Amino acid sequence: MEGENGEAVRNKQVVFRDYVSGLAKDTNMEVRESTVKLRLPEGSSGLLVKNLYLSCDPYMRIRMTKVDVPGNADPFRPGSPITGYGVARILESGHPNFKKGDLLWGKTAWEEYSLITAPETCFKIADTDVPLSYYTGLLGIPGLTAYSGFFEVCSPKKGETVFISAASGAVGQIVGQFAKSFGCYVVGSDGSREKVDLLKNKFGFDDAFNYKEELDLDAALKRCFPEGIDIYFEIFGGKMLDAVLLNMKLHGRIAVCGLISQYNLEQPEGVHNLTNLILKRVRMEGFLVFDFYHLYPKFLEMVLPQIKEGKIVYVEDTAEGLENAPAALIRQFSGRNVGKQVVVVSHE
Repeated sequence: MEGENGEAVRNKQVVFRDYVSGLAKDTNMEVRESTVKLRLPEGSSGLLVKNLYLSCDPYMRIRMTKVDVPGNADPFRPGSPITGYGVARILESGHPNFKKGDLLWGKTAWEEYSLITAPETCFKIADTDVPLSYYTGLLGIPGLTAYSGFFEVCSPKKGETVFISAASGAVGQIVGQFAKSFGCYVVGSDGSREKVDLLKNKFGFDDAFNYKEELDLDAALKRCFPEGIDIYFEIFGGKMLDAVLLNMKLHGRIAVCGLISQYNLEQPEGVHNLTNLILKRVRMEGFLVFDFYHLYPKFLEMVLPQIKEGKIVYVEDTAEGLENAPAALIRQFSGRNVGKQVVVVSHE
């Protein structure tokens, strides 16, 4: 299938310019226009898709640095479109598991039209009774990260105390709601009064504080957890992690899925209170969501009914148009986004 009358069609793209040192800026990317014929290459087993929603995720900052990082943080290629997770509609399929018109979420490029060469990394969207944008967040990588990190890595018990940093973001807001529904006492931290209000009044956290207003993070945690922390869901890193280590209970657990405060630093901050891991027999474990892909059907089975019944809520921060995608990605690192950052490419 080609554009009308067989001509190529416009394909707006967000292109990575060059590797970054220090603070990333939206000028490290640029919006360009190319052309594309909407037709799969002969013999291709891939998918030709129209991108609808793109996910802005903090880990993408790691990919702006030319470092060899295992997992899914391979560096972006200068001169090529940014890649990440998104929601798309299939225009043409060469893969037996997908057909024209299907909706999917998975790895795609920051452009209007993409050729997905590894369809096995994508998930077909069967349930459209929820906002499609949720598949960039609540029903996508952040949601599965929250589910697997909390239930699998943290092994929670009812009545335990749970602390979450960067708690109003894409992952944190879900972890908090999982923990509350499981019967835990939940506290979150974030960087503005607006976000603290969200945590307490929309997501149902028991307490929350603005870390930017706290002169002593150790004292803030002792105020919220006079008997200590059983579970820490680590998203922020740096000085917050150091303070948490002083406040963990015996046999506490720390699940590390992000260190957003460190990604723009040329020299990451050191952690000084690691002796507490030994003295308190604390288990601290980093994890990647890809190790838990097999749990996605189980995750959907639990979460979809809760969304439809209003038992889980989700806040998104939406940017309209690919031209606004670079700024949307960068604003996460100064905390200017509220909730999951999403870019709308097309409303179809």
